[in-house]
Amino acid sequence: MKYEAVIGLEVHTQVRSSSKMFCSCANEFGAEPNTNVCPVCMGYPGVLPVPNKEAIYATVKAGLLTGCTIAKFSKFDRKNYFYPDMPKNYQISQFDLPFCTNGVIHLSGTGFSGEPLPDKDVGITRIHLEEDVAKLTHFHHDSGVDYNRAGVPLMEIVGEPDLRSADEAYAYLCSLKEIMRFGEISDCDMEKGQMRCDVNISLRPEGQKEFGTKIELKNLNSFRAVHRAIEYEIDRQAELLDRGETLRQETRGWNDDRGESYLMRTKESAHDYRYFPEPDLMPVTFTDEEIEAIRATLPELPEAKRQRFCREYGLTAYDAGVLTADKSLAAYFDRAAKLVKTPKQAANWIITSLLALTGEAGIQVNDSPVTPETLATLINAIDSGKINGKIAKDVFAEMFDTGKDADTVINEKGLAQVSDSSAISGAVAEVLGQFPKQLAEYRDGNGKILQFFVGQVMKLTKGKANPGMVVAELKKQLGE
Repeated sequence: MKYEAVIGLEVHTQVRSSSKMFCSCANEFGAEPNTNVCPVCMGYPGVLPVPNKEAIYATVKAGLLTGCTIAKFSKFDRKNYFYPDMPKNYQISQFDLPFCTNGVIHLSGTGFSGEPLPDKDVGITRIHLEEDVAKLTHFHHDSGVDYNRAGVPLMEIVGEPDLRSADEAYAYLCSLKEIMRFGEISDCDMEKGQMRCDVNISLRPEGQKEFGTKIELKNLNSFRAVHRAIEYEIDRQAELLDRGETLRQETRGWNDDRGESYLMRTKESAHDYRYFPEPDLMPVTFTDEEIEAIRATLPELPEAKRQRFCREYGLTAYDAGVLTADKSLAAYFDRAAKLVKTPKQAANWIITSLLALTGEAGIQVNDSPVTPETLATLINAIDSGKINGKIAKDVFAEMFDTGKDADTVINEKGLAQVSDSSAISGAVAEVLGQFPKQLAEYRDGNGKILQFFVGQVMKLTKGKANPGMVVAELKKQLGE
């Protein structure tokens, strides 16, 4: 029997903020274990939480960026459970009145496998804000708990079950990560635990409207793992259904080394957590004016930026995709493109040369010695005929090493292109006189020899001759 996968993702994203969600402890990755802690985040008796306004505003911003409705009245709730990673034995979260509801993320482009995806909107059920839990590290005979992460502001982005394949899930995560990073809401570094994902997946016979039995996958620490886990689970569930077995609602872990899922526990329901309103925190309210003030801070999102780059600067979809993969890179190109007549050439230099050198140097594009303004001097020097493409590569390398602009390098090194017709005419005549054998071959009909002569003239002029003028003068002296 053929089945259709029904997939929904729950993505936990740490909010970029200076302090934790309900106390003043630093929100800092990499500190010595259990040093960024205090009585509040450790759950000592008698302490009171104070909500982090910065994190609340960031959550509202995330909701606006994903087209959510922002609640004018919201509250925090206690989610009760007992586990070593939660020092209070409850988590301050949100249950029935989250900050953001009914959003959407648009999918386009390609999935993990490189296959093109149809344009599709994927719904977001809700975005709520809570405190993160501690980090458990399991050793050979025991486990350690680092409470530095306990209390860090954490958004949970709950997606609708609108995804139908592992590729769509991968594209959804990529789009969500782009939005969070462009909005400066989170760094989304999965290696630091700043973005974590749970997958809810079920199968149903093709054509059936009712969903199948939902199974949740946990311990997915990369987008690649999410893709692999979904493909594995689709095959596993299909095999069980084909054998006539009944699936049960459960939570399964993912072993990336083995490439298989394993049973963790039967699935809890919401009532198992005994939610109730957090008695130590007042409800949170927003006015229309406050929401609009946050909306005014929203950046241009990657998808809109890609479309603008193609429309405004004449870029290909591929080039626009590369340049919008990082917010600082997109801003770098945008500044450079406004300073030149040929933005496509600026894109080519950034993609092929700048990214290669910054990668070798281990630096970000913002730290590049070649700024958008100095890159523009190189592009303009090429467009004006001051230097040719071959010389430009040497000029760019010197610019990267010294931080100087193109005009300074060209003048200091004497690299200006020779466009004087008499000088080029003399160089062409000298080359034709040096190679009588090749000249005879050319006159006998071997047209490829023309490029040989061009190369010899460029060699004679140390690459400074204007190539177009060289070709024109060669044809003139060869009687064409």
